[in-house]
Amino acid sequence: MRLHCLAACLLAASLFAQNPTMQKSNTTANLRGVSMLSDNVAWACGAHGTYLRTMDGGSSWQAAQVPGAEALDFRDVEAFSADFAYLLSAGPGDRARIYKTTDAGKSWSLQFTYNNPKGFIDCMAFWDPDHGIVLGDPVADHTGKPTFELIATEDGGKNWNRIPSDSLPPAMEGENAFGASGSCIAVQGKTNVWFGGGGKLARVFRSTDAGKTWMVAETPIVHGNEFQGINSIAFRDAKHGVIAGGDYMNPEHTGPNLASTDDGGLTWKLSPVSPQTYMSAVAFAKPDSVKPGAASTAVMVVGTTRSAYADDLAIASWQKTWDLNLNALSISPSGDAIAVGPKGLIVKFAALR
Repeated sequence: MRLHCLAACLLAASLFAQNPTMQKSNTTANLRGVSMLSDNVAWACGAHGTYLRTMDGGSSWQAAQVPGAEALDFRDVEAFSADFAYLLSAGPGDRARIYKTTDAGKSWSLQFTYNNPKGFIDCMAFWDPDHGIVLGDPVADHTGKPTFELIATEDGGKNWNRIPSDSLPPAMEGENAFGASGSCIAVQGKTNVWFGGGGKLARVFRSTDAGKTWMVAETPIVHGNEFQGINSIAFRDAKHGVIAGGDYMNPEHTGPNLASTDDGGLTWKLSPVSPQTYMSAVAFAKPDSVKPGAASTAVMVVGTTRSAYADDLAIASWQKTWDLNLNALSISPSGDAIAVGPKGLIVKFAALR
């Protein structure tokens, strides 16, 4: 039994043990979003209307710009195949838009343009190719009550409709969301959705009916000013989730920047893993990385000062750390990871198998 446990721990620790590989992106744009579908197929996106696609695990990337979007900052990409992807440009007013392609980028349809100059759109997530949801910073509704902006589609983006503010708990003064990595909202199953905020508070909002009703939970993630809070949220099933963030204006500061839940987001517990510098994105590693059939708590994080991997959220220190400035992260079903950063930086972390 001890030998079996030792072998499992060694296998988990071996994930991402190989040196990361820098890949040629063919762009110098600041990259902020990535979606890895398999060991071969991945999409990425960034500033100046830039999107990228690989069909060979990143050995070669094709970079291009969405026509007419050269002034936009794409911070989220949600891909469903080598041909099919959504892009979200973050920002205030009409700088926030959603584009869709079904022909590998040969053509793009503009599906949605935000029309509130006082708001800011941050990120999006999709349950399936037809059903998705977008998160934006709080704006005042018709009664003057500030609520987070939530916009959803049920028909593949043909129509995007605002979720009524009456169904949401009110946002507190100084509360906001972060569009750092396209991962401030997460979905699971057919109707579960969570998003995290920051500023004066660091709370997680949770809905089990695709946004019709919501609950909200306090978290121990650092908060207090507009630069602090939850930047990223991920769920591996309906109960087990992780949040990460920090202070992006002081990324070297360590603090309570990583927490997890095992009750669907009702309560959150700080992870003891150290150091906890600023984290812009977090993702669960391969779910069966410890042993077949057993869900793992292995996570990987990226940030502007370092990136790291731990095979268990309850351990005291990271198994691996890398001094890399990265913004966003995606992990394939088999355990490979791709992360992106400034000046066209793309890094691949190959899992040992």
